[in-house]
Amino acid sequence: MIIFPAIDLKEGQCVRLVQGNKDNKTVYSDSPADVALSFQNQGAEWLHVVDLDGAFSGNPTNRNAIIRIAETINIPFQVGGGLRTSEDVEKTLSIGASRVIIGTKAVSSPEFVKELLDKFGPEKIVLGLDAKDGMVAIEGWVETSKLSAFEFGLQMKELGIQTAVYTDVSRDGLLKGPNIESIEKMALETRLHIIASGGVTSTENIKDLKHIESLGVSGAIIGKALYDGKISLADALKAAKQ
Repeated sequence: MIIFPAIDLKEGQCVRLVQGNKDNKTVYSDSPADVALSFQNQGAEWLHVVDLDGAFSGNPTNRNAIIRIAETINIPFQVGGGLRTSEDVEKTLSIGASRVIIGTKAVSSPEFVKELLDKFGPEKIVLGLDAKDGMVAIEGWVETSKLSAFEFGLQMKELGIQTAVYTDVSRDGLLKGPNIESIEKMALETRLHIIASGGVTSTENIKDLKHIESLGVSGAIIGKALYDGKISLADALKAAKQ
């Protein structure tokens, strides 16, 4: 299981939001590249980077910060937030991202996902599957669609998506642990490779996810818990390998 330390970008800074609320923001660093390097030096094998401004506006906004991250580290990283066109995706990959995460646009335009898969391949395109009360959340989680998260996951699997970042919005940033039952159901019903996000706080949470790793749970994203010192990256990485 891969542990993905999260770097959320807002106005060029490394921040964390609670449940995606842009008014509930904590700034952790003015240099996201330094944060990325620190995670790499602590043993991270991948990073998860989100352009929050892009997610809210629909246009990539923190490209300079992402370029600096790419120039600073030599481990792979994935990027999501505001990627709504093929050109956006191509630019993000060209500046150093190993793969991109498509969420909101996938809901409104499944054919866009198919276009990306045909152009870049499934190893470069990850589904951002954000769920609020079982329904797909979009536009930086500000809105909830009328689409079931499980149905959406199945639809994207049939198109050719292999991997999904699955976020239970109700758990994000609250340090209350992930929704194991929902993650297990998503993995079982869709057969997607699931990267669990939202609420991962302790080594026990990681061990719980390890118990369902055989179902296709291939990774876990950790954000606020790392920044607030609830868990160390070293302990998280150790638990993931046990």
